[in-house]
Amino acid sequence: MSIEVSNESGLDVSEVELISVAKFVLAKMDVNPGAELSMVLLDTAAMADLHMRWMDLPGPTDVMSFPMDELEPGGRPDAPEPGPSMLGDIALCPEFAAEQAAAAGHSLGQELALLTVHGVLHLLGYDHAEPEEEKEMFALQRRLLEEWVADQVETYRAQTQSEKDRRLLDKSRYFDES
Repeated sequence: MSIEVSNESGLDVSEVELISVAKFVLAKMDVNPGAELSMVLLDTAAMADLHMRWMDLPGPTDVMSFPMDELEPGGRPDAPEPGPSMLGDIALCPEFAAEQAAAAGHSLGQELALLTVHGVLHLLGYDHAEPEEEKEMFALQRRLLEEWVADQVETYRAQTQSEKDRRLLDKSRYFDES
């Protein structure tokens, strides 16, 4: 899976974390591992310009998705195996997201992870224009984000335990000395 991130926002953002959550969601949604995704982080002026040009709405927004191919998660069981494709672009506005994060009482990183999941789901054809669509998309978004966080915690625990084990083994070499 190829994911490119271009940070033009002027804010320090963990690109590694954005790539991690995007890859996690794409894998969980059974997207071909050869798929490509582009993410761009913009300042509020650039995001406001995109928002006006594409949605005819004034002011910046938190996330916008620009799908390239029409894909359905998982696809039909009788359909031929899809090949790799360019999924599209996700535009994020960290400055706007920071305000939302502060209002929600969590970190910018958490907000950007949520918005990345949201953007990827839009690229995969999910929408929230109708109440039933919103219910489905937001439930899936919440579940995927929770699963990614749990995966991150487990990875951290495993790495911490591995480091503890290594230090213990390093010390044990002295047990054999007379």
